Amino acid sequence: MILALVLFLATYVLLLALPNYRAHVALGSAALFVILGILPVSKVFHSVDWNVLMMIAGTMGIVSLFIESKMPSLLADLIIAKMPNVKWAIISLALFAGIISAFVDNVATVLMVAPVALTISKKLGISPVKSIIAIAISSNLQGAATLVGDTTSILLGGHAGMDFLDFFVYRGRPGLFWVVQIGALVSTLVLQLVFRREKQPVEVKDKTVVEDFFPTILLIGTIVLLILASFIPADQKVPVTNGLICVGLMVIGIVRETVRTRSLAAVKRTLKEIDYFTLLLLAGLFIVISGITEAGVVDAISRLFVKISGSNVFLIYTLLVWASVLFSAFIDNIPYVATMLPVTSGIAQIMGVDPTILYFGLLTGATLGGNLTPIGASANITGLGILKKEGHEVSAGTFMKISVPFTLAAVTAGYILNWLIWR
Repeated sequence: MILALVLFLATYVLLLALPNYRAHVALGSAALFVILGILPVSKVFHSVDWNVLMMIAGTMGIVSLFIESKMPSLLADLIIAKMPNVKWAIISLALFAGIISAFVDNVATVLMVAPVALTISKKLGISPVKSIIAIAISSNLQGAATLVGDTTSILLGGHAGMDFLDFFVYRGRPGLFWVVQIGALVSTLVLQLVFRREKQPVEVKDKTVVEDFFPTILLIGTIVLLILASFIPADQKVPVTNGLICVGLMVIGIVRETVRTRSLAAVKRTLKEIDYFTLLLLAGLFIVISGITEAGVVDAISRLFVKISGSNVFLIYTLLVWASVLFSAFIDNIPYVATMLPVTSGIAQIMGVDPTILYFGLLTGATLGGNLTPIGASANITGLGILKKEGHEVSAGTFMKISVPFTLAAVTAGYILNWLIWR
């Protein structure tokens, strides 16, 4: 156990110290767990959640085709056309980014919506900094709303056996989707304060033209099929059902685009957009976590949580939520959530309670909490990168003037609502 714990802590330190080499670190650590005999070779393949990896890869490919079709830009144009001034145009774009990111990767959402905000800012001669920050943090907020909204949601779905509909209604009660929406509603009040002085009129002269609606059908089809798959009894479902749906529809989209254009450009472009770095990172982490579980480390950490809280469920829930906010403000929430899911299961098992409240608390803190700092979420880093290209260097202080009240409002609302529903 001591060897496994030391290796695990060293892995985490290196993940923090070498952000550009996280996949290499995770895979190297996974190899050491096997070589040192902590995790038997026979358990390596089954340690990796292939369903999760296939869902992420397939969804990324479909999203790439969706973005290329320009449908998101058209939707943004239609929304802005209904808004009276800059204040409501930016708030509506932020809310739109949130809705899109409930079904599409957060980074992809920022890349879709941010250019629209830049265009508005250039036309009116105003700084785009606040608007891009609002779009980034709003897209990150909604990642926990659905099964396909973020990698952390997919991880929870795989670990807890949750399907698409479970994020809306779970065991007859409101699911995470509604908790996130309440958080979004409360945090929108913060955005109204931020943009209260931006009252310049805005208009859209040239609407985006969409010539190919098939990628939109693919994305909607993915959601529909994931919903239908949720009705298949667990004992009759192939373990990688959701993954096969996402990868299958991505392949259909690529083949159709190749035939339509008579070119392999679509294949290269779509496959290039898949984040292999994250997939390899997760594969390595799955093996590492299986290793520390095999060695008894997860059980020991779970018992420590129970001991610190005095077996009080409310204290453990509170600790999980706000510790997750703090950690996710500085480290990537993917390895954090992947590590903590088995710990929350262990805590619930030791205490003999339903783990749902702990799962939802973990995801609320880790996903919504990533908005606290500029480095807490990939969407934030992407948004600041776009601003940098436009010549706007944004300090942590400037970012956090918006992100801190926004995050605290969203997390507090989610923290209270989760407890009221699942206590």
